[in-house]
Amino acid sequence: MMIRHWLKHAVVALCGGDSPKRDAEILLGFVTGKSRSWLVAFDDHELDATQLAELDALLARRLKGEPIAHLVGEREFWSLPLRVNDATLIPRPDTEVLVEQALLRIPATPSSLLDLGTGTGAIALALASERPDCQVLGCDRIPAAVALAEENAQRLHISNARFQLSHWFNDIPAQRFDVIVSNPPYIDAADEHLQQGDVRFEPLSALVADEAGLADLRLIIHRAPQWLQPGGWLLLEHGWQQDEAVRAIMTQHGYQHVSSINDYGGNPRVTLGQFF
Repeated sequence: MMIRHWLKHAVVALCGGDSPKRDAEILLGFVTGKSRSWLVAFDDHELDATQLAELDALLARRLKGEPIAHLVGEREFWSLPLRVNDATLIPRPDTEVLVEQALLRIPATPSSLLDLGTGTGAIALALASERPDCQVLGCDRIPAAVALAEENAQRLHISNARFQLSHWFNDIPAQRFDVIVSNPPYIDAADEHLQQGDVRFEPLSALVADEAGLADLRLIIHRAPQWLQPGGWLLLEHGWQQDEAVRAIMTQHGYQHVSSINDYGGNPRVTLGQFF
């Protein structure tokens, strides 16, 4: 079967998804080892029996809802190819807004940064890649997540990011950071979206929080001042309907210059504040 014929077949099969053609192209690139441009230029290339069997197996898994990132073991974030697995959240494009806002607030001089609940290490590694003069610490309470973040750092040759096991601040050695960032669990356990799409295959521990999704956000806001340098910034990703609540919690705890930033879809996604 030619590439173009398998692609057409796969797009029809995946037509109920968000991006059927892109999903099919990613699977083709993964199995053939070819770039997207090569696949377009040589779409009359014949796939061999082994490739077809692997493609059909991957397509069947995708049709059951398994995320593309899990099928190929990788997701790009901030132009960094990151290994992913089912122990962590799959990095989302909207989380790049958190990285953008953090970069705007890191001092011009060498600084110390903390990423809480680092998962794949996506946020920490993005910041470290942009600011090689800074030291970035990423923490997670899941050993498999810490191991994955360390693997990503090694693969990407990013030496100014390190990772350790810690449930939020609990096991971090006493120190102060110029900027603290986090994309913590913020979904209400009763949210119907947990039974839909890719999130069905992601760990609930990385998605769900008590108090209608606000428990971990509240904890981080409460404890961060003990770990921030005077004038340091805390930046948090949250649900698109939680901005007002997060701003209120930050203000109650004495943060200044509190504001919320929209994601690429125009929804409030990141709230930040400065503590003196």
